[in-house]
Amino acid sequence: MSQPLLEVHNVVKRFGGLTAVDHVSFEVMPGRIIGVIGPNGSGKTTLFANVSGFQTPEEGEIRFDGRVITGMRPSVLCELGIARTFQIVQPFAGLSVFDNVVAGALRGGRTTLKEAKLKAAQIIELCGLQPVSTQMAGVLPIAGRKRLEVARALATGPKLLLLDEVMAGLRPTEVDDAIALVRQIRDSGVTVILVEHLMRAVMALSEELLVLQQGKLIARGDPHTVCNQPEVIRAYFGEAKVPEAPTNSQKSTHHA
Repeated sequence: MSQPLLEVHNVVKRFGGLTAVDHVSFEVMPGRIIGVIGPNGSGKTTLFANVSGFQTPEEGEIRFDGRVITGMRPSVLCELGIARTFQIVQPFAGLSVFDNVVAGALRGGRTTLKEAKLKAAQIIELCGLQPVSTQMAGVLPIAGRKRLEVARALATGPKLLLLDEVMAGLRPTEVDDAIALVRQIRDSGVTVILVEHLMRAVMALSEELLVLQQGKLIARGDPHTVCNQPEVIRAYFGEAKVPEAPTNSQKSTHHA
């Protein structure tokens, strides 16, 4: 049996008197897509920041590929195989789309320019960015910038990719394209954890769902089962009942 790729044990992150992540524990097996949901301010992005090294937890331990990584710098974690995207995308606006991806592939100078360009060309193709590869990144619409953000992260060659709301602000057809891209990424051998408010995408992609509320992990498991648990319904809707998830037959014809 394979070992977990990521292990988070009793992680706590505080900001003054606020506990943003409160003794959260979970494991992620290789080759899976895991969704993380929760109301605004529930600790989702803070959890990502701790896993990816942008913040350091006060308590707990994080292991990646069997190695303790708690408190390691993002650049070190990138070398080990962890990459992330950000809610607010910030491409190198004065560089072309292709050169933005090359910058990701260079990995701090540990890859030759020739190798980085070859890698970038592969990622550009995977992400469907060929038609805009010579355009300046600063002129891309939101869907293009989101896709470029994913491409730059992928260019670092991650084993684990953390996607932070990459579908926010996209039109329905663009969401469908993004869902297909995330599946392609997983099928290429990259494990994915995604924070997303768009439940249509979460339910379509996630093989397992983690639900955070006020920093605590309140539910974990199969997405349809989790979304009908009383504590999850209360977290999102108060005492109101959540609409039932569509059946498989309904899903084939339903588009949110």
